[in-house]
Amino acid sequence: MDYRRFGNTIVARFDKGEEVTACVKDIALAEDIKLANVSGLGASNDITLGVFDPVKKELIKHHFTGNHEVSGIIGTINTLDGEFYSHLHITAAGEDGLGKGGHLFECVISATCEMVITVIDGTVDRKFDPEVGLNVFDFE
Repeated sequence: MDYRRFGNTIVARFDKGEEVTACVKDIALAEDIKLANVSGLGASNDITLGVFDPVKKELIKHHFTGNHEVSGIIGTINTLDGEFYSHLHITAAGEDGLGKGGHLFECVISATCEMVITVIDGTVDRKFDPEVGLNVFDFE
């Protein structure tokens, strides 16, 4: 991984074998980011994503291997109880051209990943909402 900061914008490259969520966390901790918008793209051969079941209030995990073009990683960096928290989603297409998408648990890079992190001046914490079953923004 390598990155450069330009004011409130960080441009990053993740390399083969690196895992996206771990790299995002490493940058956020190194740069003391409390709130940011994240976008990226790249290639992966090992992706675990989830789809939320609102009845069971749980994320159903799906694991995919093989060559995938990551057409989009989007999400936020913020905090939960004052500590690092990220909420990322992914869309990727396999060799058949069919897309898959959902909540990003893990994405191992097979070639490269380009990411832009736009730091927002402020802090938004999260709290668990038992009715929804997720950690939601807490503006209090």
